[in-house]
Amino acid sequence: MRDIAIDSTVIDPLDAVPIFQQLYRQIRDQIVSGILKDGARLPSTRALAADLSLSRTTTIAAFEQLEAEGYIETRKGARARVLPLPFLDQGRDVERLPTLQDNLSQRGQTLVTLRHETGFPGSYTLQPGLPDALSFPFTIWRRLMSKHTRHAAGETFGYHSYGGHQGLREVIAQYMQSSRGVKCLPDQIMVTAGAQSAFQLLAHLLIDAGDPVMIEEPGYTGAHGAFVAAGARIEPLAVDGRNWDLKTIATVRPKLIYLTPSCQFPLGSTMRIEQRLRILQLAAETGAWVIEDDFDSEFRFSGSRVPTLQSQDVDHRTIYVGSFAKTMLPDLRLGFIIFPGAVVRPVRKANFLMGTAAPLVTQAALADFIRNGDFARHTRRMKRLYAVKRALLVAQAEALFGDVMEQLDEGNGLQTTWRFRREADDVAIAQSALKAGVNTTPLSAHYIHGKAEQGLMIGYAATEEKQIPRALQKLNQAIRQHLD
Repeated sequence: MRDIAIDSTVIDPLDAVPIFQQLYRQIRDQIVSGILKDGARLPSTRALAADLSLSRTTTIAAFEQLEAEGYIETRKGARARVLPLPFLDQGRDVERLPTLQDNLSQRGQTLVTLRHETGFPGSYTLQPGLPDALSFPFTIWRRLMSKHTRHAAGETFGYHSYGGHQGLREVIAQYMQSSRGVKCLPDQIMVTAGAQSAFQLLAHLLIDAGDPVMIEEPGYTGAHGAFVAAGARIEPLAVDGRNWDLKTIATVRPKLIYLTPSCQFPLGSTMRIEQRLRILQLAAETGAWVIEDDFDSEFRFSGSRVPTLQSQDVDHRTIYVGSFAKTMLPDLRLGFIIFPGAVVRPVRKANFLMGTAAPLVTQAALADFIRNGDFARHTRRMKRLYAVKRALLVAQAEALFGDVMEQLDEGNGLQTTWRFRREADDVAIAQSALKAGVNTTPLSAHYIHGKAEQGLMIGYAATEEKQIPRALQKLNQAIRQHLD
């Protein structure tokens, strides 16, 4: 009788897992499951190698791994034996661990149950907020990444530069001053792994548990989630069309106010100048910080780009958050924060400790991409392309379902926003459209408090121009199915 179940040991030479690891895992599993009991003697490495038609080097490597982890004991001149495992109830099936969700904190439960639409793999047709990846200059980007991977190891690898690559912070400062009128120096900028990381970092730097935070309603659920994770008490800042209800700010006296004033998410409206000045005044009076999320400002198709809040803030209460997710690619995970003053090193260190810093290699490549003019050329090209796609989508949508839906947005951003003219279930309609391969977002998903508007956010940027008419026809079928 064999001490080890050789007949059940299967080695696959074509498996990507190294052969010694295959053997190690199978012997380990026999020990854990109780097939091999405490004190059981294993075959010699020579005999086991002969039985399984393996090299002895392979069996020795497997035994060394088992011994290093404490499963077996080997002695010179004797066969290895299985060691006792005091906390392992051998002979019984290992019980399934309880699901993590059953053991979450109250804050964790709130976070994981928060509605947030992120799209679905493989279904990019009409997905809101997604740029056109097929038009991205990958050849140029690969060359820049290769350059900084090969030649600048001292600058782009390691745990230094918590606040971001110096060269990138310099070109961001120049770009923001020329393109958005933002007043800043490189020392005011912190580079993060996308805008979501910026919100997470700011939430933990500025908020204590229970602090009131005002977020637009409807609003961006990603920012909502970051503030909830920091223990904030969320208060709604109602938005209706182009009107932000600012009257409640003095009553709530929030620690922080989150805004998307240049292209309100998800309604696509622009905050008027009198409201911009009033909210800055209220922030100064109540001591609130204002986070300005300028996520879609490059793609404005009606009128000229509006100034940022930051450029109009004489009291220095505005913290600007920008991202390259829309202008370039979301998967690059590159964003930045512009603080009202210089960011000292201890504060930059928080970017590392929170895990919100972006890879320096990617930052260095982006600095060259901007400095060489590639970013400006790419953005101009994409704006022309998106203008054509947007015009096509709006015209076709008006013709197909303009009798039951009205457009809300003002011609800004990588998506259009529509509201139903009569009662509708936007979640059910979006689900039906998704089954047909069309990935829209229900407008109601962005309401947390009170009655939600029913509508759809319809993207166009990531959809090929020739596919837009057919996709809208499918969406129209889903709408009619539920309304007729």
